[in-house]
Amino acid sequence: MELPSKSLERAVQALSRLPGIGRRSALRLALHMLRQGSDRILDLSEALEELATNSQFCQKCHAISDQALCGICQDERRDLRSLCVVEDIRDVLALENTHAHRGRYHVLGGLISPMDGMGPSDLTVEDLVQRVTDEGIEEVILALSATMEGDTTAFYIYRKLGDLPIRLTAIARGLPVGDALEFADEVTLSRSFQQRVPFESTLNR
Repeated sequence: MELPSKSLERAVQALSRLPGIGRRSALRLALHMLRQGSDRILDLSEALEELATNSQFCQKCHAISDQALCGICQDERRDLRSLCVVEDIRDVLALENTHAHRGRYHVLGGLISPMDGMGPSDLTVEDLVQRVTDEGIEEVILALSATMEGDTTAFYIYRKLGDLPIRLTAIARGLPVGDALEFADEVTLSRSFQQRVPFESTLNR
């Protein structure tokens, strides 16, 4: 389908690159924004430009931040002995909403998934090992999705940290198998976190 405007075509092409957005959905979004007026479009454009220019990854936990260190890593009130390992920033937000974890986080940036071309070297596992060694961490909590990729990643981390003098735990499986943390309700996620178990016990399931 050839569009009557090159500007509209470019907008549709850009929007269709977003996850879950096909060309028809992209066209609907572009037309909707046009109907909202130029001020709304420019506001969105400025927000995206600011995101591209100012956002960065926290040098310590790899969450998204506006500064070299994110607010959580800078917060001296957090429990410095406890480190919760998650897939990405969405899981940090989900857990923060439960108020179940008062320690800090480590964001892996994905899960091991050969089908998606993601291997251990694509994640921040080596940085995690270094943090555990350097920061005097006493407990590492694996809060990964109840999927094959999550289990594979958790086992890989277990192999990397197994010889260190720490307590390695995993959130309880109150989450349905195949579910991601970000889609869990706050009560379920909070209970799963509070009822976490030694990771080794999960290997016998």
